[in-house]
Amino acid sequence: MELIDALPIAAGVFGVPQFLPQLLGVWRTRNVAGVSWSWAAMTSVNNGAWTAYFALNGMWIALVPSISATVLAGVLAVQLVPGGVGRRPVAIVTGWTGLLAVAWAVTGTAGLGTALTLSFVLQVTPSVWTAYRTHRPTGISRGTWLLTLGELGCWGGYGLAESDPRLTVLGCTGVIASLLMLARTRVHREPRTVRQAIVEQG
Repeated sequence: MELIDALPIAAGVFGVPQFLPQLLGVWRTRNVAGVSWSWAAMTSVNNGAWTAYFALNGMWIALVPSISATVLAGVLAVQLVPGGVGRRPVAIVTGWTGLLAVAWAVTGTAGLGTALTLSFVLQVTPSVWTAYRTHRPTGISRGTWLLTLGELGCWGGYGLAESDPRLTVLGCTGVIASLLMLARTRVHREPRTVRQAIVEQG
């Protein structure tokens, strides 16, 4: 197997558990500072559409991470509801879901793929916006964004190798967003306690 052919597999390895760190973090600590409901909901919707796109184009390996992201991001969105969700984010997510359905019905997989390429910007923008507007975004999981960086870096490389502009744009956008999120969370990590420092030093 050539290196390029292994990239979708590597993307799947990064993608399947991608939302688990964030899910577990919210479940254990109830800390949602800097975590965007719109990002979680939009991610679930978009990955559901990517699942259809991959299936229709015979990209079977990509189905596993896209289905995983659809389910886990959906669960995360439900977890974030108690924190309060405005009408505008709900309207935007609902409207985008309808637009994807129309794009698929009218233009087929080509139109759906183009819409999904653009959709990733809409998907990650709320997350970056919320993170940078939150004074201490301590609820954001670095693990989730490290896995996102790995997955979309692989898809970007695969898209470049296969001359697929949709996957290339998806990968580049994802890498930039992931680096922005990781930079933000690094600056605002919670200080270690004396006990944590002693444990880490052995």
